[in-house]
Formats: sequence, C-alpha cells, structure tokens
Amino acid sequence: MPTLLSPLSFSGLTLRNRIAMPPMWSGKATAAGHVTEPIVDYHRVRAEAGTGLVIVEHAFVHPQGRHSSTQLGVYDDDCGPGLARLAAAVKAAGAVACLQISHAGARASSKVTGRPVVAPSAVATNREAQPDMPAAATRREIDNVIAAFAAAAVRARQAGFDAVEIHAAHGFLISQFLSPLTNHRDDEYGVDHEGRSRLALDVLAAVRASAGLSFPVFVRLGVHDERPGGLTLAPACWTAARLADGGAALLDISGGLAGSDDPGRGPGYFVEYAEAVRGAVGVPVLVAGGITDPQMADVIVRSGRADLVGIGRAMLDDPEWSRHAIARLTP
Repeated sequence: MPTLLSPLSFSGLTLRNRIAMPPMWSGKATAAGHVTEPIVDYHRVRAEAGTGLVIVEHAFVHPQGRHSSTQLGVYDDDCGPGLARLAAAVKAAGAVACLQISHAGARASSKVTGRPVVAPSAVATNREAQPDMPAAATRREIDNVIAAFAAAAVRARQAGFDAVEIHAAHGFLISQFLSPLTNHRDDEYGVDHEGRSRLALDVLAAVRASAGLSFPVFVRLGVHDERPGGLTLAPACWTAARLADGGAALLDISGGLAGSDDPGRGPGYFVEYAEAVRGAVGVPVLVAGGITDPQMADVIVRSGRADLVGIGRAMLDDPEWSRHAIARLTP
C-alpha cells in the first residue's frame, strides 16, 4: 500500500515521495517577467525540505495573457536563462521540477499588459477588482494561444524542467473555455461540453507535439465552478478522461471559476473531486485544498483517493513543512 512517503514513478519521472508543492504565485518576478533570486530561493528551500514534486508558479505564455506585473514569464527566449537557474536549483535539491504555464484570459488587465483582453466570450470575470470587458477571441487568436502554450513548453524543457503543467483552473483562460458561464460561443470551441473542452485538448496536443511525446505534461484541471449553471464534476470527469487519453501524464485537481478557495467543506475540500477523477483516468492524480496535517495527507494516499498531495498555504507558512511531515510519518 503506497503512503505519502512512498516513491512514485510515472512517465519517466521518479518522485522520492508524494508530497507536492503546488504552483503558488510569489509576486517576485521582474517587470519583464524574468526570474529573480528570491523566486529561486522561494522554491529551492521547499525542495530542500524534502518535497518530492515542485510545481513552479504560473508563468505566462503570451504578453496578452499576463495576470500581474510581477508574474513569472515563459513567453520568449530571454526568459530562458533565469528559468534554467530556477529548474537547476529545484533539481539539485532532489525534487522533480515542473513549470506551470498559463494564460489569464479575462483575468488579464489592459493596465498590466497594454493590450486588449480576450476571453471565450465577452463576459467579464468577477475574480478581479476592476476587470476589463474582454472581447471574444477570434479563431486566429485561439490559434495564437495554442501556439504560445506549445512554444512555452519547449522553452521550459530547454531550461531543464522535468515537466510542464497546463493551467486549466482558477478562472484562467482554459478554465473560462470550460465553463458554461463564461463560454457562450457557437463555434467548435463552444455550444456543448465537448466543444468547451476543445481548447484544453488542443493545447495539450500542441504542447506534446512541440515539446516531444516523451516530455511529461501535467494539467491542473478545475473540475467544479461552485456556481449555479457552471461546470460540474460529471462533465469535468469526461474532460479528465479525454486529457488522459490525449497523453496527460498527471492531473492536478482544483477548482474552476471559484478558484482554490474552500467552498465550505473544510480541509481537503477537493479530495472528493480528485477521487472521482481518479476513478475515470489511468494516470496519477494530485490533490490540494486546505490540507495541512501530514497524517491527513498520508490517509488520502493510503486510501487511494489521490496519488499525490499538494500542500499549499501550509508550505507558504512553513517552508520546512515537508521535513517536519517526513519526520512525523517516519516510524
């Protein structure tokens, strides 16, 4: 029976344990989106504590999809040297290094990007204080987004990352496409759930084709919007199965338009969703969501509800969380 401290091997990767640092924005990038030493230290110290998998905070794949002025970028080749230092630091500490790649869609701001905001449809996000009204993306703009994700994955691989994670959660662009509340399109990227899933699947296919079929690609999938009329678990499980069939190496289960906040269920609030997805796919499933107690994390893995556990806010509060958890769970 696997435990939180058991190694996990899949898709050519071997994790020393099943503790993951999920992607958490540090707000420490330069104005150009480049890596700084504080970003390197932020991830390195948590890797050195014994964390098995470090998923580096979301990096924007295109200037139009930048979420904040201090967000990390992977949008051009000038980002590469800093990303290489970051990947090397995480790997030297013994963790597997993954870079999350993202496009903010309606959560971007023209004040930050200097560009018009695009989304699936002209629906403003309610996740930002003063959101722009986005324009519905044209087919050419969708193609450009897909190409930007693919190019970003190539840069991540060239920088030395072991994997990339496509951000399809938390009301970012792909999450917006997945939701009936924000996707009112009447073309092949809308109409029904299959159409609303098309961008996620097309991005995955393009990333794998460009970065190489042997390069592991994870997907952080928002599986429930927690809002009336929004995305719910059953159709999200369908999407998860299609992503796994399309070559996703791991599915990282989180929230949709409502983000990563507790919807009122207390610690482990996404575990029931991860368990449902795990029953629909044949690839490892990671879950986070208010999990702070090492024993709770261990039980989640032991009971087969998920294969890895992401420790977010607790690891922000205590960079040594993994070290303390390992000591507590070691007989």
